[in-house]
This record gives sequence, structure tokens and C-alpha cells, in this order.
Amino acid sequence: MLQLDFYGTLVAASLVLLLGRGLVMRVGFLRACNIPEPVAGGLVVALVLLALRGLDVEVRFDTSLQTPLMLAFFATIGLSADFASLKKGGRVVVVFILAVTGLLLVQNAMGIGLASFLGLDPLMGLLTGSVTLAGGHGTGAAWGATFSEKYGLASASELAMASATFGLVLGGLIGGPVARLLMTRVQIPGCLEQEKPRVPKGFEQPNKERSITPFSFVETLALIAVSLLAGTLLNGLLLGSAFELPAFVCVLFVGVVLRNGLSALGLYQVFEREVSVLGNVSLSLFLAIALMSLKLWDLAALALPIFIILAAQTLVMALFAIFVTFRVMGSNYDAAVLAAGHCGFGLGATPTAIANMQAVTQRYGPSQIAFLVVPMVGAFFIDIINVIVIKLYLALPFFAAA
Repeated sequence: MLQLDFYGTLVAASLVLLLGRGLVMRVGFLRACNIPEPVAGGLVVALVLLALRGLDVEVRFDTSLQTPLMLAFFATIGLSADFASLKKGGRVVVVFILAVTGLLLVQNAMGIGLASFLGLDPLMGLLTGSVTLAGGHGTGAAWGATFSEKYGLASASELAMASATFGLVLGGLIGGPVARLLMTRVQIPGCLEQEKPRVPKGFEQPNKERSITPFSFVETLALIAVSLLAGTLLNGLLLGSAFELPAFVCVLFVGVVLRNGLSALGLYQVFEREVSVLGNVSLSLFLAIALMSLKLWDLAALALPIFIILAAQTLVMALFAIFVTFRVMGSNYDAAVLAAGHCGFGLGATPTAIANMQAVTQRYGPSQIAFLVVPMVGAFFIDIINVIVIKLYLALPFFAAA
């Protein structure tokens, strides 16, 4: 077994990103399907490690940097959200929340229905629904323990982790192809001569050149650090209470308060371009570490009925994004980018959603409304709504009788 330490893991993650960039640039299929670079590189490395494991060689990474990187990314999302911009997207946010809620209901109905049809415990269907797909590893771990302790479901935590991993992989793979399909139905920005091109902002096109000074970098780094510290302290205070929220939601909330509080008092204006640079670095490294350290053999160990349920959930996500999300969001370019983002956090996580949208906007052009709506809904509202939806399903007669 080869154990890479903190520095070795950081080097490996950097090489994964370079590998992903090279693959996307040179492989037409990956570029045409808008596959995010961290996903391309990370999955190749994960497949290599799976092959090495078959030869009794195992490589393990130090993932201690993964959580801080994820929290730093959500801190930058919060620091990028000003209330003036959010007001502009008020109706769009509400409509997108309704679309997201609809998917949660469909995922759980699909999971429970297929589990019952295949002769499995309906709880397994719920666990392979919004609990792990929209909820991710954190929500899956929490509910997996509950299902084991309260309902007596064996191996619930293991099933939750495998299902969340499946969702993370597929969420990063289907978003780009879905967007590519939808692009044939929309007018791509900038293709009409009379349209005035808009300068992309923030997370929309992360490779655009940005002017940064050492002092401004330290200022922005300090804001992110304050968001991390205050957010984790707030999360600790809320633990065990009725208002308990995931740590990343608390960090994002502190970032929003900092951004808008400092602006309202006239003390400081957040440097958005710099925030986006640090956010994109955190996002890329987080995804690289998460994907290259995937234990794909856990997915291979999934029982055939569970694999059937998860495959059906993936198909439902793609169809929902195409026929529901895209249409209710306006059937335009922004709606196509939103559909790609919905695939990301509908199956995986908000960072995957951002990576999906970046892959699309870097090729076709910016979408300000998508990068305004998806981070806030995917990082904040979806967790609250998901808890409500899960509890509503658990109140159904065949669960209540358990």
C-alpha cells in the first residue's frame, strides 16, 4: 500500500487538474460533451487506481485538505452574493426552487417504487433517492445512521456512501451532454451581431485574465478565513438544535453577511474577480481530490437491484433537466446552463454543479443568472427542503409502521 501524505496529495491533485485540462483539450468527445476538467482527470486516475487494486496495489491519499477546500469554496460563494443582484433574480430563484423540490419528490417516489418492485426494503429506495443524490455524502451519512438505529436497516451507512459516490460521478458526467443537447434549441449569446457582448463575471468563465495585487489578495484571503472561522463556530453552536445546518451552509451564510454588511456600512467592497479566482482554485482542487480518491470498487460492490435503481435515477435526472428544468426556466440559453447545473447537484453536489456550468459557459458564453441562482439554491435551500421532503416520506404509512 502506498500512502501519500499532505504534500503528496496536493501534488497529485495538481497533476490531476493538468491531466484533465490536457484530456479536454485533446479529446474531442470530452470537449464536445462539456465534461469538466477535474472530472475528466479525476476519473482517469480513479480508474487507474481501480486497476492497480486488482494487482494488490493500493494508493491512499491524505484527504484532510478536502473539507477546508470545500468550505473555502462556499465562503467565496457567499462573498460573491450581494443582495442587489439577488433581488434581480427573485422570480427566477423561486421558480428554480420549485423545480428542485419537484425533483426531490420524483427521486424519492422513484426510489421507493423501484425498491418495492424489486423486493427490497422501501427504506433502501429512500436512501437511493434524494437522501444521497441531492443530499450528498454528508446527508447520506447522517440519514444512514438514523435508518440503521431507528429502523434497523442493515448496512445503511455503507449503502449511503456508495450511492452518494455514484451520484457524484454521474452528476459530473451527464450535465455537459444534457447542456449540449439543449444548445440545439436555444440562441447562444453573442452570435447575433447586434448583441452587445457582456463581460463575464465571477465564476462564469474562470480562465479570464484578472488583475490582482498582493495586498488585495491578503484582504480577500482574510475575508475567506473569517468566513471559515465564524461559520464553523456557528455550526458548532447549532449542533443538536432544531436549527442545525451543515457546516458549509453556515460558512456560506457568514460570507453573505460579511459581503453585504461591509458594503452597507461603506467599509469595504469585495473584489469579486479575486474572490472568484480563489473560489475556482478551491473548487478545482476539491473536485480533483474527491474524484481521484473515489473508491470505485465500492460502486462495483453494489447489488444489481441497487445499481438498477441508481441507473434509473440518473436517467430520470437527465429527463427532468431536459423536459422540466429547461422549460420552466424559460427554454433559453440561461435555462440550458441551469439544467446542466441542476444535473450536478441533483445527483452529486453544488461544486459539481458549478464545474458543469463552467464547462458550458467557457465554450458558449457567460450566464450571469445561472451563477447567481444555482450556488444559493444548491448550497442553502436544497438542504432545508430535502430534510422536509425526507420527513414527509418517512411519515407515509409503511414507514410509520416500522
